[in-house]
Amino acid sequence: MARPKLSIIIPCYKVEKYLPKCLDSLVNQTMDDIELVCINDGSPDNCLKILKDYREKYGEKIVIIDKKNEGVWIGRQDGIKKARGEYIGFVDSDDYVHPEFAEKLYNAAVSHDADIAVCGFERIDLETGKIYSREMCKARPDIDSTKNPGAMLELNGAPWNKVFQADLLKKNFYQMKNVPKVLDDMMFQLLVYYKTTKITFIPDSLVYYMVRKDSIINTVKMELIPSTYAAMVEVRELYARERPELLDYIDANAFLHLGVSFVYRLSENPDVDLKCLIRENQEFLNQDFPRWKKTPYTTLGYVLRHHGANLKLWIVKVIINLGLFRWFIKTYKFMIRTLGVDIKW
Repeated sequence: MARPKLSIIIPCYKVEKYLPKCLDSLVNQTMDDIELVCINDGSPDNCLKILKDYREKYGEKIVIIDKKNEGVWIGRQDGIKKARGEYIGFVDSDDYVHPEFAEKLYNAAVSHDADIAVCGFERIDLETGKIYSREMCKARPDIDSTKNPGAMLELNGAPWNKVFQADLLKKNFYQMKNVPKVLDDMMFQLLVYYKTTKITFIPDSLVYYMVRKDSIINTVKMELIPSTYAAMVEVRELYARERPELLDYIDANAFLHLGVSFVYRLSENPDVDLKCLIRENQEFLNQDFPRWKKTPYTTLGYVLRHHGANLKLWIVKVIINLGLFRWFIKTYKFMIRTLGVDIKW
């Protein structure tokens, strides 16, 4: 068989209710030369039957990997090994995409000779259809990681609105000793970014990310803190060996995802002592990501020079420096629960 232009990997687990809509959006793309690598990750529902029905109808376009349940991290790796495309993308099986998702991302990557192409997306309430936000839809220049790695901080932390040059994922992909159970999407991408030079953008909303009511605010179990920290430290050690010039970026990234997002999710645990959690988290960052407060990518000067880039991250750093982070978290929760506003940081 001729090599497809694009492989799209779809992990499936307990999504029989949403999977047909996802697959319909993918088999009806405006670009025909794609394959859909569907991973049935030991799903106990009817996912495998649905996948087989689509393969019977659409033939070799549908590739099925039927395996025991090992989680999305290993499932993605299995899909990457099987994928034959020049570029590889990912779609979550409870989401769906625009008909031009594949064509626009592939053409942008090829025409810009980019390692990665990124598109915009909408976060939509699954029950009501309300659009919470449109993100990554602002026109922006290509990112050159050798010149302005701080721009990568504005990339969302999930792979489902991106396509990656296949060799970035297939050749010498770093196998982590501490596979993350939390923030795995973000860390998966960091294992690609250290090998990446050029990233291009399509300011169109091409992915419809469905937000379930119980996932707008979600908690993280306290016992997952050590393994999450260990995984991110391992990522930093990789950068120190392979791209030491990006250590300011990786420390800023740790601040964003561990110092802000992770702490916020942990704060939803009713048993957490928020004051103690914040203190211990900042001690961890000081020890293992020592540049997080001094990184040039979260300064006001950087924000002004780059037309507002990383503005929200600079604001949070100021709040932390003023000792007001606990009150910031409480205010943020009030906005989500009472006002229905959900600003992603």
